[in-house]
Amino acid sequence: MTTPGDVVHPADSPDAPWWRDAVIYQIYPRSWADADGDGIGDLPGITARLPYLRDLGVDAVWLSPFYVSPMHDAGYDVADYRDIDPRFGTLADADAMIAQAHDLGLKVLVDLVPNHTSSEHAWFQAALAAGPGSPERDRYVFREGRGEHGELPPNNWPSVFGGQGWTRVTEADGSPGQWYLHIFDTTQPDLNWHHPEVRQEFLDILRFWCDRGVDGFRVDVAHGLVKRDGLPDWDGPVGLYDEVGDDAGDGTSPAQVHSSGGEVLDHTATGAAPMWDQDGVHEIYRDWRAVLDSYGAPDRILCAEAWVTPESRLARYVRPDEMHQAFNFDFLDARWDATAISAVIEDSLRSNDNVGAPTTWVLSNHDVVRHASRLGLDQNLPRPNGITADDPQPDAVLGLRRARAATALMLALPGGAYVYQGEELGLPEHTTMPADVRQDPTFHRTEGKVTGRDGCRVPMAWAKDEPSFGFGPGSTPWLPQPQVYGDLAVDQQQGVEGSTLELYRDLLAYRRKHRFGHGSLTWDALNSSSVIAFRNTSGDGERTLLVVTNVGDSPVTLPEGDVLISSGPLADDGSLPSDTTAWVRLPVA
Repeated sequence: MTTPGDVVHPADSPDAPWWRDAVIYQIYPRSWADADGDGIGDLPGITARLPYLRDLGVDAVWLSPFYVSPMHDAGYDVADYRDIDPRFGTLADADAMIAQAHDLGLKVLVDLVPNHTSSEHAWFQAALAAGPGSPERDRYVFREGRGEHGELPPNNWPSVFGGQGWTRVTEADGSPGQWYLHIFDTTQPDLNWHHPEVRQEFLDILRFWCDRGVDGFRVDVAHGLVKRDGLPDWDGPVGLYDEVGDDAGDGTSPAQVHSSGGEVLDHTATGAAPMWDQDGVHEIYRDWRAVLDSYGAPDRILCAEAWVTPESRLARYVRPDEMHQAFNFDFLDARWDATAISAVIEDSLRSNDNVGAPTTWVLSNHDVVRHASRLGLDQNLPRPNGITADDPQPDAVLGLRRARAATALMLALPGGAYVYQGEELGLPEHTTMPADVRQDPTFHRTEGKVTGRDGCRVPMAWAKDEPSFGFGPGSTPWLPQPQVYGDLAVDQQQGVEGSTLELYRDLLAYRRKHRFGHGSLTWDALNSSSVIAFRNTSGDGERTLLVVTNVGDSPVTLPEGDVLISSGPLADDGSLPSDTTAWVRLPVA
């Protein structure tokens, strides 16, 4: 760790582009707002609720997929990248939503899913009809099987969602045929990114949505497009990410691998798994960046969902001619420990500063247990992929207190940040959802051994005394809401001093007013094994914010200064209690 007083991260330029410090709010369309009463959120519902996000104080919204899809993986199995699934609305509804967002001063990012398509995509249907050796099959990863009669898969790769990563097709004449790769569900065949038609198709898709006015793209599984030549067998776990042992990739340090749904497993790395983080992905993103740059100002951006570690390797995705942002999953994964969190903050900032990129912080999303619940669990155990009624239950009070503190810490850090829908209400994970209503393919492919992500995808709570807590006019949303959501609904928190919603609003207002996302970072003398403490100073030196998060058991005495906000009440003597963050504006020297 750097010595207190030494600059870890310099202040950003005052005229830096919008995305370097933007707070972007993730909308999960199925669960945001249902306008037509069918139990599924839709684009008109989103449009109607956008003023709420303007008032919350975010800069942009990111929407999870709304494309035509059979919905075997909640829309991440795309059948048509240029149209809207009827469940969500129409292209005209999308245009109206984008226009309304822009009128409210909000930018719009959409999800792009380039690793795979749906098996119902026209290309894959053509591949099945065309047969082995055809140009149509070459757009995907088809291979002959091993064994005397090709009865064994081409290699031993498993699926992230459970089971093997290959499925054998039946050819037109009824005979057993080739196998196709699907790192995820059987209905999500992987594209062959060595094929020029695949590359051109996605350049055209980028242009299609930019021409409709979107301001950027969140790129799903950005580290997975290119597979290692020869598709060699791999005996390590296969999940959303694994860690190269060190920058040289010689396997000298332990690694963590996310199994299906997010469980962390330890193993000794022997280099990156052959389906993740191959160098060839960077050429693809340079081409994409050139397309987006051609639209001029304001910048259209790319944000990578790249489960890549260490931070120095993740930083390769945000070099000046590639993506603009990459989610900081090491920050999300850090247990509630001052030393661990401080190390991630410093390593992340230094790695991204080396390539001139901002760091993009995140605590929750549609793939992980909500942090209001995650932080209420035993922090010495691996992060769970979901929680059932038979699992240890989070301490709800402790989890929310820590979640509020973690958010106050995150929103004071230099760089950008992402907020997941409902976290501003302190919504917990649905931890008692019945098995018969779960929809995540991970749960079904593993016969319930892996819980999956349904618990964090439960529909929003807008009004306590309305059907489905105001999510829609109907009383039966696509996933059931726990009763506690009623007490946490927007109408129960709006205007209520001390509520989590009002805390978020205040944090975002202070952050924007004082441009904390553009500040420098130095560790403060209070930083220790039980306290995270840093100073965020503006580039002109006119203001310094001291951020103190007490992760220990004893109160922390705050220095003289103006306490702008704290994530929970201070003690009677003005000290900072456990699991609480305070923002203190220090006098100008």
